[in-house]
Amino acid sequence: MTPELTALTLAALLQVVQYVLMSVPANLELGMGKTMSPRDRDRLGGSLEDQLSVKTARLKRALDNHFEGLILFAIAVFVITWSDQGDGITAALSGLYLLARILYVPAYYFGWAPWRSLIWLAGFAATVLMLLLAVL
Repeated sequence: MTPELTALTLAALLQVVQYVLMSVPANLELGMGKTMSPRDRDRLGGSLEDQLSVKTARLKRALDNHFEGLILFAIAVFVITWSDQGDGITAALSGLYLLARILYVPAYYFGWAPWRSLIWLAGFAATVLMLLLAVL
């Protein structure tokens, strides 16, 4: 497996870990009656995220952000891999993306400002650079 595909696989596993880190406290805080319901806002008294503790809500937003970022990163990895353009630079950029995503979770959870945004930017920039390298 290429380094880029390895990073993508590890990023997907990180997303699984993030899901567990968010869903366990969310279920404890809200109760399964709410989390297993159709989640209609009018029946629940508003958004479920608004009913979470501050830190659990941060974990939810970090998870949502990872879903968004993983789509672009997966496209970058697939393009690099399928076009056989992987090299040391794309491998390093994949590693940077993965490291940024790992650091993003505690940065969001603990409210590290402006570091959370800078960490996000590092992962996003790594993805964009991979895409640019694929077409240049």
